[in-house]
Amino acid sequence: MASSGAPVVQRAGSTAPDAPLVVLLHGRGSDENDLIGLAEVLPEHLAVAAPRGPVALPDGGYTWFENAGLGRPLPESLNTGIRWLTDWLATVAPSARPIVPVGFSAGALFGGGMALTDPTRYAGYALLMGALPLDAGLTTSGRPWSGLPVLALHAEADEVMPAELMAQAWRWVHEDSGATLTSGIVPGGHTVGREVGDRLAGWLTGLFPG
Repeated sequence: MASSGAPVVQRAGSTAPDAPLVVLLHGRGSDENDLIGLAEVLPEHLAVAAPRGPVALPDGGYTWFENAGLGRPLPESLNTGIRWLTDWLATVAPSARPIVPVGFSAGALFGGGMALTDPTRYAGYALLMGALPLDAGLTTSGRPWSGLPVLALHAEADEVMPAELMAQAWRWVHEDSGATLTSGIVPGGHTVGREVGDRLAGWLTGLFPG
C-alpha cells in the first residue's frame, strides 16, 4: 500500500535552511533508518534527509514503487512516487537550494527516475549498487544528464541486483547519459560499507567544498 502526505524522515547534518540537501534513498524492504548512518562520514556543512519509501511491503519494510520483477519498476507507480517525493522536497528546498539524491539498490532506481524526470533540478546524483529505470517511459535519449555530476558505484560481487540490469545501467551512464561521471567498482557485495561512504563523502566534498 502506498502512503500519502509528507514522508517520515530522519535528518542529520547541517540545520541551515540553505545548506545543500543530500537525500538518502534506501533499498527495498528497508526504511528511513537504513542509510542515515552515512551522515557520520559526510561533510558536516551538508544537510542530510533520509525519507521512508511510500510503499509498504507485506513482509515488512518499505520501497519506492511497485514492480514487475526485481529492478523493474511499474511506470505509473514510479511516477507517482517521484511526484510524491518531489512535492515534499519543494516544501523544504526552494529552487535555489541544491539537492543531491543518493540512492542505494531500489533507491538508486528511484533516484535515477528523479534525475531523468527533472535533471536540471539536481546538483548531482549518486547511484549506489543499483540499476536505472531505462525502460519506464522516461527520457533516456539525447544525453539527458549532460553536465550533471553523477557518482556511480557498483560492487564487484553483487548478489542481489540482476546482472543484465546492472550492465545496462553501467553502459548507459558511461556512454549515453552525458553525465560528468565519477565511477568505480568497489570490493564486496550488495551493501553500503565504509569504502562506499568514503567515496561518496569525497565526491560530495568536490561538489560542495564548504
